[in-house]
Amino acid sequence: MNARWPDLAVLELLTAVSERGGLGAGARAVGMAQPNASRAMRALEKQLGVDLLVRRPSGSRVSEEGAVVVDWARRVLDAAREFTSVAEALAAQHTAHLDVAASMTVAEHLVPGWLAELRREIPDAEVRLRVHNSSHVFDLVAAGDCDLGFVETPYLHPTLRTRTVARDRLVVVVAPGHPWAARRHGLAPEELAATPLVVREPGSGTRVTLDEALAPYRPVPPALESGSNAAVLASVSAGADPAVLSELVIAGPLRRGDLIAIPVTGLDLTREIRAVWRSPQPPPAAAALIAVAAPAATPR
Repeated sequence: MNARWPDLAVLELLTAVSERGGLGAGARAVGMAQPNASRAMRALEKQLGVDLLVRRPSGSRVSEEGAVVVDWARRVLDAAREFTSVAEALAAQHTAHLDVAASMTVAEHLVPGWLAELRREIPDAEVRLRVHNSSHVFDLVAAGDCDLGFVETPYLHPTLRTRTVARDRLVVVVAPGHPWAARRHGLAPEELAATPLVVREPGSGTRVTLDEALAPYRPVPPALESGSNAAVLASVSAGADPAVLSELVIAGPLRRGDLIAIPVTGLDLTREIRAVWRSPQPPPAAAALIAVAAPAATPR
C-alpha cells in the first residue's frame, strides 16, 4: 500500500456513494463532476489496493470491501471535522479576545463608544478593559499583560509601537464664583504657572502634558493632586483653586454652566491620544479597535 494519506475529499465521495446508492448520486452530493469522481475513485482504489466499487453498465455501487472502508472513512471524516471545528474555535478565540489598558480620560470618554462600534463589527469580541494612568498603561503593554493601550501623554515608550488616534486639549477651569470667572482677557502662562492648581497625579497624561507646557515658567507646587478626573472636578466645582482638565472631561460642566473655561494665551495645551502595542503589527482584534478609533491614522 502507498504510504500517502488518502484524500479526505475522496473519502467523503466514497461515503456519499455508499449513502446515495451510486457513483453519480454520490458525486452530485459532494459537488463533483462524475468524470472527476470516477477518476478519483480509481486513484483511491489503486492507492489502497482494494476494489471499492462494483461497476456495471447500470451504474456503480460500493463493494463489500468498499463498505468496510466506508465505515473507517466515516470515522476519519468525523475526526477531521472535529479537528477543523476546534481549530476554528481557537482561531476565533484568539482573534476576538482583547486585553486593553486605557488612561482614565480615554477610558471614561472615548473607549465606550469605540467598544460599542467594535462589537457591531465583531459581535463575539471579548474585551477586558483596565483603567490606569498613562504611565501604568505603558508598563502593562510593555510587559505583555495587555494587547493594546491608549495613552494621552506626550512621551513615547522606547519599545512600543504607536499610532495617533485622536487629539485633545487641556482647559483651565474655575467655579463661577472664582475671581477669574469675571476676567475679560486670557491668562498669561506666567500667571498660570504662579497659581497653585488642582491637578491630576504625577504619571497621568494630563499632568505630564501640563508639566511640560509650564516647565519654562517654573510653576509653583499644586494646591491639590488627585488620582481621578471626578475628584478634580468636585474640588474645582466646590469653589477651590483653578483646575486643568481635558476638554473631554469638562464638556458637560461647561454646557451646564457649572464651570467657566479660562483661555490661556501663548501656551499650547493640545495633546495626542495614541494607541500603543508591542509587536510590529497589532493583533487582529487590536487592529480592528484601532481602525474604529481612527480609520485614517498612520502608525509610527
